[in-house]
Amino acid sequence: VQLQASGGGLVQAGGSLRLSCVVSGRTLTRCNMGWFRKAPGKEREFVAAISWSGGRSYEDSVKGRFTISRDNAKNTVYLQMNSLIPEDTAIYYCAADVPPVQIASMRDAADGYDYWGQGTQVTVSS
Repeated sequence: VQLQASGGGLVQAGGSLRLSCVVSGRTLTRCNMGWFRKAPGKEREFVAAISWSGGRSYEDSVKGRFTISRDNAKNTVYLQMNSLIPEDTAIYYCAADVPPVQIASMRDAADGYDYWGQGTQVTVSS
């Protein structure tokens, strides 16, 4: 399974970005997906997750601003980020949880995921 994240960039505070994560090697319908981020000097943290059945979970600081979604036909997961603030600056990673039995989950711990993308940089200027 390979994950390719894209869509990062430089944006002013209050702006928006949409991150994409294309999954190859496994149909997306078998995957629970997550987004994590790592800012300089900080630990990697959970951002959002979506189960194969469409359930969603968010980290508190992004609730109401970020939306995770999936397009199974395109094997792609998205993270729509609105009202960005400088504290959102980080490298964003997508991750796939592919359980042997199709179980819907929205894991917020990195060790719950089996595969990771390469990361895409998001920089929010004040």
